[in-house]
Formats: sequence, C-alpha cells, structure tokens
Amino acid sequence: MDFNDTPQEAEYRAKVRAWITDAAKDYEGLPETKSQDEYVARQKSWQKKKYDAGYAGLTWPKAFGGQGLGPMNAIIFGQEESKSAAPTGLYSIGLGMCIPTVFTHGPKAAIERFVPRALEGSEIWCQLFSEPIAGSDLAGVRTKAVRDGDDWIITGQKVWTTFAHLSDYGIIVTRTDPSAPKHKGLTMFIVDMRAPGVDARPLKQMSGGADFNEVFFDGVRVPDAWRIGAVGDGWKAGLTTLMNERLAVGGKPRNSPGWRTLMELAKGIDTEQGPAIERMDVRARIADTYINDEGVKLTQMRALSALSQGRTPGAEQSISKVVVAKTMQDMAAFALDLSESAGFAAGEKDSELARLQGAYMWAAGLRIAGGTDEILRNIIAERVLGLPGDLRPDKDTPFNEIVPL
Repeated sequence: MDFNDTPQEAEYRAKVRAWITDAAKDYEGLPETKSQDEYVARQKSWQKKKYDAGYAGLTWPKAFGGQGLGPMNAIIFGQEESKSAAPTGLYSIGLGMCIPTVFTHGPKAAIERFVPRALEGSEIWCQLFSEPIAGSDLAGVRTKAVRDGDDWIITGQKVWTTFAHLSDYGIIVTRTDPSAPKHKGLTMFIVDMRAPGVDARPLKQMSGGADFNEVFFDGVRVPDAWRIGAVGDGWKAGLTTLMNERLAVGGKPRNSPGWRTLMELAKGIDTEQGPAIERMDVRARIADTYINDEGVKLTQMRALSALSQGRTPGAEQSISKVVVAKTMQDMAAFALDLSESAGFAAGEKDSELARLQGAYMWAAGLRIAGGTDEILRNIIAERVLGLPGDLRPDKDTPFNEIVPL
C-alpha cells in the first residue's frame, strides 16, 4: 500500500486546500447557532458555495450535475474540508446516501427534478429505513404502501431518522406485498416530508441534541412517478443506500477524541497511586486505544489504495465502523472514570472534558447507526472471513405468515 499522494493528487490537494482556506474564512470564530433556522441557513450557504465553485458532487456523473471525477478527488476534498471551519453534516445523508440511490434506480423525471436541487443545497433529504420493531432488519419493515390509481398510500412509522424534522424529502422503504417473502415484497419511494399525514417528532438525546426523529405516516399520498426501482425491488435499492451509508459512517467522526486526548488527560491527573500517566493500567488503555485508532486508519488506507487503483473496496469498511464506535465509547468511559467527580461536571465548550463527554454519549448511537455492531459482525464474518452464514429459516416464507399485518 502506498499512502502518499500521486503528483496529480498532490496538485489537486493544493488546489482545493487553497480554495477551502479562502472560502471557509467566513465561518471562522462564529458562535454556535442558536436556532434550527440559523443552523440550516449556515449549512446551506456552505453547500451553495461548493456548488458554485464546482466542488459539489465531485464523483457524480456530469449528466446529473456532478463533476465526473474519481473517488480520490472526493476523499481529498473531504480531508481538507474537515480541517476547516466550514459547517458540514446536514447534507451527508442526502448527498451521500439518498440521492445516489435516486440516480442509480430512479426514473429519469425524478432524477431531473430532485438531483440538481439537492446538489446545490436548496433541498434537504433524510433516509426512512428503521422501524420500532424491525430495527436494523430492513427486510422486516411493516410500513405499508397500497396502490391507489397513479398514487400510493403510505401508512406506518419510522424511527431514528436523522434530520427528518429539517428535511424536505426522504427515501422510504415500504411493504407493498405482504404475501411475498420478506426481502421481495418491498418497494422504495421518494416522499415529501411536508406532505399532509407526515409527522416528524424529534427525539431528545442524552447529549442534549435532537437530531433523530420518530416519523409517522398517516395515509400519505405519493405519486407512482416517485417510485425508486421496480415494485417489489426495494431490497435492491435499499442495499445501494446501505453500502453508501456504511462507507459514510465507517470513519472516525470529525474532531472526535482519540488516544492523544486520553494521554493528555492522564498527564494532568493525580491519583492515590501517583500520576495517572505512570500507572500501568492507564498506559495499557492508552496503548489499546492507539492500536485501535491506527488499525482503523490503516484499514481506511487500504480502502483508499483500492480506490486510487480503480478497484472497489470490499466489506472491510464494516470493520472500521465496529472498531471506531466501540473504541470511542470504551475510551471515553475510561477517561471519565479516571477524572472521577470531574467527569460528571459540565465541560467548558470545546474543552477536552466536553469532547469526551460528547463522545461517550454519541458513541452509543454510533453503534446503532449504519447497522448495529451485531449486523456488521455478521457481514465481516460472512463477506470478509468467508464463514458460513447464519441460518435464516424465514427467508422464503411469506411475510404475513411471519408477522400478522
């Protein structure tokens, strides 16, 4: 594996670094947004800047408004963007997961209607997959879509939908044929999140935020022209979304603490056994965190090497996601325990204590988002290690014989 930029990549990195440095100056030192409207406006302004400068949709086909560049261009831009004060995050689901599914499986009219507006940032998207009972089992969804002439009527509930309360549109997986096996009776649609019958209710998180939502659909009417893929082919469209999702959430979150944070914390804490940094148990935990962080970095480098050589990375991205979430939670828990009573105090904004507290609370959700630890371990076992798959006795059974609807 060669982790160095090629001459072409180095030239491109210098170009985008110069543009980002200049363009992101407007956001340096800005106070935290006080309202949802202010948060959305700030995110939209940055997305529009990227769009106008030709840095939005770098890997998308030019026919869909993208730049038609390779994946390394997008990776380099993302790396440089993450070092800046630019407001990012609101479009990660729409542009990283939803819209690629639309232009992969959607009808031409829907592509022409939705893709350009999403790319310029004027419309925000969410992904409506998980349900209260089905959880991470996408094939177990119960939300129904019933045909009514040229429309479909959607009724049901989704949960853990990030940014649903801020979104204009979403992609939703529904059950259109309860008599078919669970994987074959699904259909995906685009749904207007402002339509009558849609009710997005933010869920208060222990971190104080409310990014997740439970979303209720009560007789929501969706035109057949907004169907993504063939009727009954929702599993295929859903897999496209999930592959993009796991790539998006597989890396370490921006500005998240790591082994260096734990080391600096240990240097400043005195315990009954002496300075924390001199205790062997503390050093062992720092070493464990370092090994995991480096392992994730090298696994991601392997994926980057594959991309730079024109190959498609394999399922090993699931490894990164499992390790990142668990390492973050374990490291933050140990750091807060080491801090004793200070670990319960509200940390100053942007302080290491605040970052550790945020990481501890966020990591629990990260172990669910993009596929639970258990699902990802199954993927690793079957697709990376080649182990026998789990027994699935319900795979070919009509869904309404498994779950009465």
